[in-house]
Amino acid sequence: MQTEYTNVLAVFAIHFSTELWPLVQVLVTGAILARGQRTVTAILRIMGLSAEKHFVNYHRVLNRASWSSHALSRTLLRLLVQTFVPTGVIVLGGDETIERRRGSQIKAKGIYRDPVRSSHNHFVKASGLRWVTLMLLTLIPFAQRIWALPFLTVLAPSEGYYETSARAHKKLTVVMRQALLQVRRWLPERTLVFVADNSYAVIEFLWAMTQLANPIIMVVRFRMDAALYEPAPPRAPKAKGRPRKKGKRLPTLVAVAADAATVWTTHVMRHWYGEVKRSIEFTSGTAVWFHSGQPPLPIRWVIVRDPLGRFKTQALLCTDLQATPLQIIAWFIQRWQMEVTQREVREHLGVETQRQWSDLAILRTTPALFGLFSLVTVLAHRLAQRGKVLVRETAWYAKPRPTFSDALAAVRLELWRQPTFHMSKNNKDIAKLPKPIFKRFAQALCYAS
Repeated sequence: MQTEYTNVLAVFAIHFSTELWPLVQVLVTGAILARGQRTVTAILRIMGLSAEKHFVNYHRVLNRASWSSHALSRTLLRLLVQTFVPTGVIVLGGDETIERRRGSQIKAKGIYRDPVRSSHNHFVKASGLRWVTLMLLTLIPFAQRIWALPFLTVLAPSEGYYETSARAHKKLTVVMRQALLQVRRWLPERTLVFVADNSYAVIEFLWAMTQLANPIIMVVRFRMDAALYEPAPPRAPKAKGRPRKKGKRLPTLVAVAADAATVWTTHVMRHWYGEVKRSIEFTSGTAVWFHSGQPPLPIRWVIVRDPLGRFKTQALLCTDLQATPLQIIAWFIQRWQMEVTQREVREHLGVETQRQWSDLAILRTTPALFGLFSLVTVLAHRLAQRGKVLVRETAWYAKPRPTFSDALAAVRLELWRQPTFHMSKNNKDIAKLPKPIFKRFAQALCYAS
């Protein structure tokens, strides 16, 4: 494991100077082994560097040293693609999350709706930083399910932050558009599919992604009352005036769903969010989505409803007219894994426990912890290829598949075994632990919160 771990980290070494790289390795390893808060202090303690007099050098890695999070994101994405999606379609998920932080010195914080504590009937505000994250949605072999692996996280401050700044405020769709354009440059030849919620169902944003030399297929939740039209009829020869952008107005999706003449197809989805199977009904069609002042957007829409009425009828939009309705639904339901990842990074990797207030340290720390989720997954995948990722089970709880906590514990256990537990007859300071006790100790250490 030590060699594999070193080889994986070595991929990122080109982005740091020779003086900085040893410090970076300590921070990354300590962030994996640490429990609770992911502060530099906690990392130094877990790495046995409590007596390090030059501890300030480790702080400077985050708040002063010269390196690029952007370049690390590109390398991480290439590592993930090479490991999990060497061929075929690459599915990306995009979402925003609030990192709850307080403090007068955190300049970019704002007041936002808390997506975790809020509901349709109850609005909860949260003070913190808003991050836009792109994740790779891919099947993880050892878990036998789709995981969302973050590789690019960008700070998206509120409009109030820019009131005293020379820069103009960027909407979420603008931030996401720039992120997707960057990914397209990194992977110019691959087929990309982007899935997101209705926050990104914006004509201008979706249309821009369809105008690329190699368009990105966009799949988002769609509003049921959107104005839909037939395609513009062919222009007559020598016709005067501007070309038409749209044809005849079509019924809204609300009307289509309520129409008794609508033909519905029944299908059993093998994986529906957290459930194993779910029977659904769907209908689909093509149209042009148009709004005054915006370009006409050809789309395929899909309406999904539950024959048992347990979830609200909803609509999806796809910019690829040739995509099948089932494929669109299968792509979209993968986005649920982004919610799972956001919870995992908080529970197991210490997001929201950082205490930096420097602007540069803030811009670097949270993206690094999100990226650490993907790095641990790659390391666990390599362990699984040798049969070393174990599921934590008890007599009263049969766990069918490993989760991220199992992957993190497996990586921690291997890291602890390599440099620390050496038995020597000549060194009385090192105690020889019986194997059963050692295993209990290792499990308690690796799984502690």
